[in-house]
Amino acid sequence: MSHQTKPIRLHIATYNAHKCRGMDGRTRPSRIASVVHGLKADVVALQEIIGAGPGGRGQEEDIGARLNMVSVLASARILRGHLYGNALLSRFPIDRHITYDLSQHGYEPRLCQRVDLLIGKHPIHIYNVHLGTSRAERIGQAVQLIRILEDPKVHGPKIVLGDFNEWHRGPASKLLSERLDSLDLAPFLQWRRTYPGVFPVFHLDHIYYQGSVEIIKVEVPRKWLCLVASDHIPMVAEVHIWIKGESR
Repeated sequence: MSHQTKPIRLHIATYNAHKCRGMDGRTRPSRIASVVHGLKADVVALQEIIGAGPGGRGQEEDIGARLNMVSVLASARILRGHLYGNALLSRFPIDRHITYDLSQHGYEPRLCQRVDLLIGKHPIHIYNVHLGTSRAERIGQAVQLIRILEDPKVHGPKIVLGDFNEWHRGPASKLLSERLDSLDLAPFLQWRRTYPGVFPVFHLDHIYYQGSVEIIKVEVPRKWLCLVASDHIPMVAEVHIWIKGESR
């Protein structure tokens, strides 16, 4: 057993940026970057991001450059000539970037973005998802997501976060909670709702995890900028990850 007893400490966030369009109707990646800067997160999973196209570089590149973070986009479809999907920002090196198709027949294309980070020599697997708005669609996506997460070739701690479009314990949430550890916000937050922006009434954004992961602290910031920059409010969590072979 190693003499090192300290865990890897990460601040991770999930944020549906709504194409960087705020509740005031203005599209401003700089404003989303300001919100993310205030989170002081090491890793940020973004949903509804417009990527590169005829108009130039993608929103994730703009935000990443402003924050000096590495950015990668996983495109689910083309929107007005631009790539469109999930993006991840990281202060750590990205070792691998993989996209899994979660699309269900007859519904909008959806995906799971997997990013393998190297922290020291340790791989940490981050899964960024945006599930569909239909109950039947989400059930199929949850089944696919479980298969992805149970891939025996992928070792090490796994953290799943994003917009699950489920504000109660629906079938997708139930299935995921049965197979993964899920973040219970009740011990951390009195106010847990993240949608819609200015007056949130639903809790759509969630975090699941697998492996030696411990949630230490969770915040849903309610500063005015966070309420208006998108139609979602970001959620940020401090997590401790205990690497196999180290003392806990």
